[in-house]
Amino acid sequence: MPKPIIHFIGAGPGDPDLITVKGARLLKQADVVVYADSLIPIDLINHYVKPKTEIIPTADKSLAQILEILVDRAQSGKTVIRLHDGDPCLYGAIQEQMNGLLAAGIDFEIIPGVSAYQLAAAKLRVELTQPQQIQSIILTRVSGRTQVPATEELETMAAHQASLCLYLSARHVQKAQTKLLKHYPADTPVAICFRVGWKDERILVVPLTAMASTTDRENLIRTTMYVVSPALKAATVPTEYGTSHISKPTTTATSNLYAADYDRLFRRSHELKQRDFDD
Repeated sequence: MPKPIIHFIGAGPGDPDLITVKGARLLKQADVVVYADSLIPIDLINHYVKPKTEIIPTADKSLAQILEILVDRAQSGKTVIRLHDGDPCLYGAIQEQMNGLLAAGIDFEIIPGVSAYQLAAAKLRVELTQPQQIQSIILTRVSGRTQVPATEELETMAAHQASLCLYLSARHVQKAQTKLLKHYPADTPVAICFRVGWKDERILVVPLTAMASTTDRENLIRTTMYVVSPALKAATVPTEYGTSHISKPTTTATSNLYAADYDRLFRRSHELKQRDFDD
């Protein structure tokens, strides 16, 4: 019998088409799928999983119960998938699962997935890293029932004024807005991304000063991510996503990558090419 192995798969943020090719292939081969049913649409399961596969939701289960299922099915020689939303390595709570599997002598692999912030940027049609303006992306959350380390408090992260993607923070949005306003200008665009990738997704772009009031007015409590960035001034999101308050970009700087006079390994500059020609 082959050595038991668990496949942790990132299902992406909701859209069944955004799972990786490898993830989809393994799902089609699965004997058992243990999945986060509150965060993954059943449409994705129905689309990829074969009819006789054992499907086990985990929203009502503890870590110990999940590990018991994973270990039992893997030791029975079955192809077992642990399906997480987004990318499992980002706020996926998989480290404790992996530790438990290692303790039980069960091997595992991780297949990454598309994270919500990546899909949000795609929907907004914006690049979150822009020349001479922003070259960093911070993925973080505000302290709530799960505390953030003191060195990673939101106010500290906001001081960088980078593109900041705020997960798991809708219930504490007023606190988050107050901390962000200490470093970002009041008119900084914020994309409020509700259930991005799902059929009922909503993306609202508002000034930072309206981040909390809009969240409260729209009753966006769960499955909401915020993208805070001056880069959003260049967003050209289609109107069906209900966005507003998008202003024009503050910079027209372009990347050196495709500049005609920029030397790089696979393309020498125009000046060098001309010199070689003259020689």
